[in-house]
Amino acid sequence: MKSIITAAIIGVAAIIAFAIIGRAYKYRSTTMETIVVTGLAEKDFNSDLIVWSGTYSRKSADLKSAYAALKTDENTIRNYLSKKGIGNNEMVFSAITINKEFSPKLDANGRNIGQQFSGYNLVQMVKIESSHVDQVDKISREATELIETGIEFNSQAPLFYNTKLNQVKMELLGKASADAKARAETIARNAGSGLGKLKKATMGVFQITGKNSNEDYSYGGAFNTSSRNKTGSITIKMEFQAE
Repeated sequence: MKSIITAAIIGVAAIIAFAIIGRAYKYRSTTMETIVVTGLAEKDFNSDLIVWSGTYSRKSADLKSAYAALKTDENTIRNYLSKKGIGNNEMVFSAITINKEFSPKLDANGRNIGQQFSGYNLVQMVKIESSHVDQVDKISREATELIETGIEFNSQAPLFYNTKLNQVKMELLGKASADAKARAETIARNAGSGLGKLKKATMGVFQITGKNSNEDYSYGGAFNTSSRNKTGSITIKMEFQAE
């Protein structure tokens, strides 16, 4: 009876062992039959759209006086930009923001006993969106000339965009795919096998950074707007069947 039980145990153990070995061999075989690579493509391109804005303000104890002064500034800025070659359709003047300002109220001993109204501060912004990148970029640096006319004008750093990003992205995808396939072919050739059909492809995140900059890539995709000259890049992960 003991011999029968022992034999049965040995038989079951052998079956389990063969199953484990078979599964390991199958896994190893499947792993060796798959080639996984990542392709990369980069492209430098220039911006074809610029967005630039500046703000200016007027202060007065009388609201009407501040408004009148600000409208005069608007006309001066409009004429200045027109002489620089900017069309009226490229200029957008924002609504006026009205801020009430207060100053500390002190008693005879210099102690703060509250606040008192000191006047109105009216702020307005002008925004330019244009395909004339060189022209507007130059104006953004020269706009401080308006200070000579008595206008407290604050020029913002321009933002640069490219309106044909879809074309850039499609070109990069093609190059990244070709790069991945070339890598896979090299691996297969050096391993003494051939490259089979594509099993799976996963596109990476589209990244736009300033050209020759040290910007870090972002998990959700970098999108540089501060640099006029940019570099686009993309990766693609591909799995091929080995033959």
